[in-house]
Formats: sequence, C-alpha cells, structure tokens
Amino acid sequence: MDENCNSLNCALPEIGYLAASILFIMGLKKLGHPRTAPTGNLYGAMGMLLAVIVTIAQMDFGATDTLLIIGTGLGLGALIGYVMAVRVEMTGMPEMVALFNGFGGAASALVAASEVFKLIDSGEWSELEELELRVAWIAIGLSALVGWVTLTGSLLAMMKLKGGVEIFGKWYRTPTWGPEWLNYVKGLILIAIIGLLYMTIKHPGEQDYVIAIIALSCILGILFVLPIGGADMPVVVSLLNSLSGIAAAFTGFIIGNNVLIIAGSMVGAAGLILTNIMCKAMNRQLIDVLFKSFGGSDKEQVTRTKVGSDPEEVAMVCDGISKCVIIPGYGMAVSQCQHQVREFADILEANGCEVKYGIHPVAGRMPGHMNVLLAEASVPYEKLIEMDDINSEMGECDVAIVVGANDTVNPAARSGEGPLAGMPIIDADKARVVVMVKRSLSVGYAGVDNDLFYEDKTMMLFGDGKQMMTELVSSLKDL
Repeated sequence: MDENCNSLNCALPEIGYLAASILFIMGLKKLGHPRTAPTGNLYGAMGMLLAVIVTIAQMDFGATDTLLIIGTGLGLGALIGYVMAVRVEMTGMPEMVALFNGFGGAASALVAASEVFKLIDSGEWSELEELELRVAWIAIGLSALVGWVTLTGSLLAMMKLKGGVEIFGKWYRTPTWGPEWLNYVKGLILIAIIGLLYMTIKHPGEQDYVIAIIALSCILGILFVLPIGGADMPVVVSLLNSLSGIAAAFTGFIIGNNVLIIAGSMVGAAGLILTNIMCKAMNRQLIDVLFKSFGGSDKEQVTRTKVGSDPEEVAMVCDGISKCVIIPGYGMAVSQCQHQVREFADILEANGCEVKYGIHPVAGRMPGHMNVLLAEASVPYEKLIEMDDINSEMGECDVAIVVGANDTVNPAARSGEGPLAGMPIIDADKARVVVMVKRSLSVGYAGVDNDLFYEDKTMMLFGDGKQMMTELVSSLKDL
C-alpha cells in the first residue's frame, strides 16, 4: 500500500465513483418517461462530470504538459459538445445520436489501444502471470473489436440516416448493399479476429496482431451496417448504443476503473433491452435485422390511382368532430411540420374536440423520434399515447390525421404475408375518416403498397407536410 495513502484518501475516489454510478442509475430511470427525461439527462451529465473530476483528481500533475493536454482536451470537448447541441435541428437528432455512439466506441477503443501499446513497449506483459495475461489480452481484444466496430458502424449509420454525404460540394447517396454472400465474409472476418486475438495471447509482445485486429474490426463495422436499410435504423441505433456501452465496460476492466464498468454495463443492458423492444414493435428477429434485408429493392409497383383532396375539404370534415387522433411519421420530421401539427390540434381543441397523438415505437429514424419532435412543439406529454393504448380508441375516432407515415399504418401487416407480415401497426383504418398527408402514393421502406390509401373514407392531401398542414390550419381558421 502507498505510504501516503491513508484509508480515507484511498476510499474517496471509490466513493466519488459510487456517487457517479448512482447518478447514472437515477438518470436512466428518469429517461423512462418524456416528462422526466430532461431531469434524467441532467443526472447523467452530473454523474459524468463527477466521474471526470474524480479521475483528474487522482492524476499526477508533476509534468506541466500533462495538465495542459488534459485541460485542452476538456476545453475542446466541452466547446464541440456545446456547439453541436445548440446547432443541431430536432430532425438531425438521429444522426447526432448515431455519431455520439461512434464517439463512445472510439473513446473506449483508443483507451484499449493505448493500454496494449504501453504493455508492449514497456514489457510489463512479461511480469503478468499466465491467467492475468490471458484475461488482460482478451479484454483488450474484445474492447478493440467492439469499439472499432461501433465507431465505423455508427459513422455509416449516421450517413444512412442523413441520406448521404457531401464531398467537395457534390452529394453522394449512402448505398444499401448486402448480397447473401456478404454474411459469409463477415463471418470469416470475425473468425480471423478471434484467431488474431489468440495469437496476441501466444505472442503478447507483437503489436502487428493488435493493428490487424483494429483494421479488421473497422471493416467489420462497415459491412455490419452496409446492408441494413432505413426501416431498420431504430434497431441499429439502439444496438450500436448498446455496443458503445459494452466497449466502455471492457475498457473499465482493462484499466481497473469501476465507474466505467458500471456505466458501460448499464448502457449495454439498456441498449439491448431497447433493441429487443424495437424488434418486437416490428415483429422481427434481431438476427433478421442484421443478416436479412427488409423490403429492399423488390418494391411493389404502384398501379392504382387516387384523387387527392384539398385542405378546404379536410377542414370541413374536421369541423365539429369530437375526437381526432394524429399519427406522425418520418415525413413529419422531413418537412419539419410539428409546429403546424400542434397549431392544427390547438384549433380543434378550441372547438371542443379531443385530440391525441398515436405514437408507433419505430416511427422515424430512432427510438422516441416522434416524441422528441412533438416535445419541441410543446405538445403535452400526456397526449402522446403509445400504439397499444391508442389502438383501443381508434374505433371511436372521428378523424385520423396521418402525417408522413406509411408502413406503421399499413393494413397489409395483418395479412400474414410479405415483408410487413405480423408487424404491429396503429389501426388508423378503424377511424371513421382517415386523412393521409403524403407527397405521393409511393410505397414505404418495406416496399408494400398501402390499401388504406384507396379506401373510400380516406382523403389524400398530396404535398409537402409543412405546406399541407399550414394550408389546413388556414382553412380551419376561415370556417
């Protein structure tokens, strides 16, 4: 034991880490409801700040360079985080979440890499017993594997969510490509990484094996996300979030940091639970999301036609109704019409109509995407009703307003056939009148035509979501 360390001084860092872990747990609990989510974020940020302070307090600042480097890193990180948080639009939240998942994985992977190269350069590995050596190298290898897979996979997921990337003023669309033989390639790469991990244990002084693990892990991350289409992005984002936590937990084992182990395990477990929820909401198995296409290029050709309605007709239908359910989808996010949707609801409520919002778990590009957008428009949390609860009320609904949703209200999911077979949907078709705000009759990500479009009780408002909702609000005011 260090002569300068009495029992209290040695216990203080662990007490600080314990307090940080408690804040993380409280924050995660608060994130379970939109009303308490801001407080949960605050608890999580306070926990991370405390963990950083405790870690810095344990460092030896004998060298001025050390203090300068740490201070510079903290300052730049805080500045970048603040700028991104201020500038990001609510419609860009999925991309930012994916990017931050990648940063979390990269941070863990870089710490693991620094530890392994330090062990190799210093020769400290030769002083470890055989069991300690194996445990250390396995933890380092797994941290590198998960961390770099998370980084490259998250970067590609971010570009998929954004739709592409701009390079030197030219826009390149992010491809979705995944022939069946690609799964065998991913399997071979994973086997190769495991083999390299074994070689690092047998030859712990060789850093070439570690570099090879890093390179193959980066490639595996790209191949992991490349075949996955937009419809599965909520699952991918939550899974990558889980992987970033798992990477942090492995890194915690490597450097002996309890708060990293606890926080990483919490994020990993929460991400896996959320991934499972997303899969159930789509009636899909995780293995199908990762290794099979959803919809893909085999999209149905739209051969039927439907005469569109105008906002004045819809306004007259909505005049005097007693109950309306608004069902948002990704089209609302693209057109950024959440404020117009809220204004439309306010007018109905002022006329004595009960308005609720039906939220499908996988509407949008990340879990809770619609909740975030509607919260930005100051929609009361108690009006955001989950799919299972709102479905029991759809038979009493006078008008269902579907804003930019397609697959999540497609009755074909009940048929038991096709890509949507068995996927739980919001029962918009049970409402007395259905109003679809959509640019065209085009199919959704699953590639399945929607029979709801062509029903006699369905009114189609063709056009940009913001423009249509603005005109609908204006028409309601003129009644």
